[in-house]
Amino acid sequence: MISQKMEGFLQNNSAIRAMFEEGKKMAALYGAENVYDFSLGNPNVPAPEAVNQAIKDILDTEDSLLVHGYMSNTGYEDVRQMIAESLNKRFQTNFQAQNLIMTVGAAGGLNVVFKTLLNPGDEVIAFSPYFLEYNAYVTNYDGILVEVPCDTPEFLPSAEKLSKAITKKTKAVIINNPNNPTGVVYPVEVIKKIAEVLESKEKEFGTDIYLVSDEPYRELVYDNAEVPYLTNYYKNTIVGYSFSKSLSLPGERIGYLVIPSEISDFERVYGAAAIATRILGYVNAPSLMQRAVAKAIDEQTDIFYYDRNRKTLYHMLTGLGFECVKPEGAFYLWMKTPTKQENEFCEMAKKLHLILVPGSSFQCPGYVRIAYCVSYETILRSQKAWETLAENCQKIR
Repeated sequence: MISQKMEGFLQNNSAIRAMFEEGKKMAALYGAENVYDFSLGNPNVPAPEAVNQAIKDILDTEDSLLVHGYMSNTGYEDVRQMIAESLNKRFQTNFQAQNLIMTVGAAGGLNVVFKTLLNPGDEVIAFSPYFLEYNAYVTNYDGILVEVPCDTPEFLPSAEKLSKAITKKTKAVIINNPNNPTGVVYPVEVIKKIAEVLESKEKEFGTDIYLVSDEPYRELVYDNAEVPYLTNYYKNTIVGYSFSKSLSLPGERIGYLVIPSEISDFERVYGAAAIATRILGYVNAPSLMQRAVAKAIDEQTDIFYYDRNRKTLYHMLTGLGFECVKPEGAFYLWMKTPTKQENEFCEMAKKLHLILVPGSSFQCPGYVRIAYCVSYETILRSQKAWETLAENCQKIR
């Protein structure tokens, strides 16, 4: 018999992955060119050539024992220092190597954070809609995820709702900016209001409340949108970052945590996080990829392709009468379902070979997420299916 905790995870297995597997089955049946799989946020833009070259150079020129060996749980010091200096230059911060921990992607980083901070019964607040794995990450360490709905139709966090949700048991608040699944970028005015609430509640309850900034999509922004760097606005901020999207390296599982010296109980928090990487089984982040991303720290995926997809799909769907949130970041389109039941809408779409993820997977029913990190040709070929879907929805209204 499996554990009770895993039984719950098994029953709530990721709808995103389930739809992705469904898409693969359909592609085998009907041909990949006839299936329009918008389920998985898997980058379709190749990694910058500089990343591939960096890997080759490392293997050709660096000591093999160093490249493939163990290092500190927190990662190579020179790599952490290079990343710290890059952040300082970009965001006017003051980090050093000892403020960073290299992690197995952003997901690995979040698990390290929650392992470090949470006692049984501690509460973590997330603004819905949110990435569905947050609940699993929190409950895995016997924490309780508390959902605070964003204000619609803008899907921005509400400082007032946040204030009402915070209790003496609140240990952390998660911010995902740019947001998955909505594509919304939370502006600095919203971040400042959230910081004010957290500072007020820390004083009221005499507790430390950590703001956990989950930032795998930070570099994917459009129309000159700016993503605030949260350590500049709230002292008790921990940043989790991944190179999965910025360098198109999702399978390499490489990222980092930033733990500023200013946070409460810094030395113990940092020390515990370093130990958490080991006892969670990561031991350390992949060594070759640590060295590679450091050499390519100033590189970035060409987001022209995502931007073209974004504009094309948004104009296509709104032109057909669908109600969508225009994304400012990431590579997702958040669309309101014209039918009362989102699952009914997803089934109607699937019959037309359109693979979508229902909004209930992100704790926000009545919507679907459309991942437009697909080929441009896929979007163009899908137009007839979208037109038919719009016509079918009109018939049942």
